Parts: sequence; C-alpha cells; structure tokens
Amino acid sequence: MSRVESWERRTEIPLLLLAIAFLVAYAWPILDPSLDRDLASVLTRLSWTVWGVFVFDLLTRLALAENRLEYARQHWYDVALVTLPRLRPLRLLRLLALARILNRTATRSLAGRVTLYVVGTAIGACGLGALAVLDAERNAPGSNITQFGDALWWSTTTVTTVGYGDFFPVTTAGRLIAVALMLVGIALIGSVTAAVAAWFIGHVTSQRAD
Repeated sequence: MSRVESWERRTEIPLLLLAIAFLVAYAWPILDPSLDRDLASVLTRLSWTVWGVFVFDLLTRLALAENRLEYARQHWYDVALVTLPRLRPLRLLRLLALARILNRTATRSLAGRVTLYVVGTAIGACGLGALAVLDAERNAPGSNITQFGDALWWSTTTVTTVGYGDFFPVTTAGRLIAVALMLVGIALIGSVTAAVAAWFIGHVTSQRAD
C-alpha cells in the first residue's frame, strides 16, 4: 500500500463526516432564507473550516505522492476545489469525499457496483443540483426557479434527460449546473446500459456452462 493510499484510508471517515457537515452548512441557508443571521454566520464559518481541512488533505496527499504532477492531474477535481472555493456550484465538489467512501464500500460485482453508483449518483445529482441551481437562481431577475420544489423538479427532469422546459435557469451559473446535470444523466444511461449488457452476457454464459 502506498503512502497516499494509507493516508486516504485513515482519513476517509473524517472526510465523510466533514462532507456531511458541509452539506448541512450549504443547504440550510438555501432552504431557509429567513435563517437567523448569527446562525447563518456560524454555518458560513463551518463551510470555510471544511474547505481549510480539504486544502490540508490535498496538500498532504500531494506531499506523499511519488509523482505529484501526475497525482494532481488525476485528481483535478480536488485541485479545482482548492483553487476555486468562491464559486458556489464548485463548493459541492467537497462532497466528493462521499464518492470515495462509496467506492470502497460498494459490492465487488460489476452489476452491484454499477447499481450502487447509478442510484447514489441519481439521488445525489437531483438533490445537490436542486440546491445549487436554487442558490444561483432564486434572486436573479426573471428567474422562474425560486422554490426548492421547483428546483428539485427541474433537476430531476434534467438528470433523466426528459427536460419538459417548464422551468429553466437564466443565470450563467445555473446554466453551467444544467450542463453538468445533463452530462450526469447521459453517463447514467450509459452505465445502466452497460450493467444490463454485462448481466445478460453473464447470464447467457452461465447457462451455456450448465
């Protein structure tokens, strides 16, 4: 086991807890615009504290990596997290710690792993996409996404590639979020297709062996 892998294994649970704490700090003010100012200030400080911990985590992993440039290239999303913390949609990249945990706890079979990824990604994309687009759109002139229910409906239709068009983002940040959700939806469809094909091939192969 490499030094980086050893570090990641020791820190994965604390990072998961911090990611959950960040999710609460990020979502609460969005879902409750009338939140007490002092509590909102505490949540903001919590968010920046989490960012600081993730900066330390990335710097530590870079220091432990044998090829730092290659490691940074392969983990570009962590670099973006550290270098672009003020962009609100990119703040959700801190929740990639959740994906690391899911990767280690997923079942060993291809079908089981794909199923876990598809379900987890779909739910996560719809929920987090709704929060991000509501954060970007709610106070924008001409916006039609001003409630969480509308944002959740929009993110669900976007991820599933249905796209009714009854709600749509008007800001640049909101449209970037829409593009990301579209890509996630396309990837989910490809993953489901691959999983079904793998199951079918495995089923046919086992029948022939019998």
